[in-house]
Amino acid sequence: MHIPENYLSPSTCAVMGAVMVPIWYESIKKVKVQIKERKETVPLLGIASSLCFLVMMFNLPVPGGTTAHAVGAVLVALLLGPWAACLSVTMTLVLQAVLFGDGGILALGANCFNMAFVMPFLGYGVFQLCRKIFKKHGDVIGAAVGGYVGVCAASLTTAIELGIQPMLFKDAAGAPMYNPYPLSVSIPAMVGVHVLVIGFVEALFTVGVYKFVLKVSPQFVYVNEMSHQEKTMQQGKTKIFYAILFLIALITPLGLLASGDAWGEWDVPTLLQELQKANMPAHAPSGMVHGFSFNALLSDYSIQGLPPVVGYILCALIAIIFFVLLYKVIFQRSKTKGRD
Repeated sequence: MHIPENYLSPSTCAVMGAVMVPIWYESIKKVKVQIKERKETVPLLGIASSLCFLVMMFNLPVPGGTTAHAVGAVLVALLLGPWAACLSVTMTLVLQAVLFGDGGILALGANCFNMAFVMPFLGYGVFQLCRKIFKKHGDVIGAAVGGYVGVCAASLTTAIELGIQPMLFKDAAGAPMYNPYPLSVSIPAMVGVHVLVIGFVEALFTVGVYKFVLKVSPQFVYVNEMSHQEKTMQQGKTKIFYAILFLIALITPLGLLASGDAWGEWDVPTLLQELQKANMPAHAPSGMVHGFSFNALLSDYSIQGLPPVVGYILCALIAIIFFVLLYKVIFQRSKTKGRD
């Protein structure tokens, strides 16, 4: 679901970035309030970003010979609230794009809109609706349906952003300049695999982790009915979650077993092959050929000179350490400002 570089026009990227700016601003404001109320919020942000990062490393084979993955954004919304989820998932997407080349730098606003805004907010809203409708097991049903609907909706907005490109941006010969697949192709391709496969994976993941956290550290659950005083008094078991993140990092190479790229995340040569398979004009879009180029340091979650499995694990551990240190720095600054 990560839109690569040059699949969207620069103007589309600018619009999506502009849409996200006030959302990011509001997210930061809301999270600052949460940090003042509960100091556990900052380390939990680090855990949440790490978890989303690791989950997205587990690529799964889907119909059509491509791959896809869960995201975890709805789960984070249930644990930290939708605004904190927006910030947490955004940081995940930033690190993926800048250090690992997963998702375009220019397309960051669009990717954040899909996975850090649409998915957690819609999933959280569906969760709350299910809690009201189903008096018994409303939480579990809401987590499952929220996760499913959230990831499917994110795939739909991604498909629309990609599908409108050949309608809006053509060269002098009338050929698409960016993503060449129209809505009639992008929507079935993107939404189909999420409705049939990934939505259920996301639902199971959301329910499983949500129930685990509710059992181990219920005060960490944003939507728990515990009073603010009870949540504050109880000490969270963050060490357990750090240990789990480490264990997940060790098994991330399972994501390498799925061959093939995700739909719409091909490089130009592979894109031309896919166009030929679909009996579409196999012309390299000019906007892709002459577009923005960025070489990430650890592209494709690999480290030069190391076996793919070892590199994959080290990339996962690097991400965890980065998020832990990042949010610890923020946490220390918050404490210092509080004393001042």
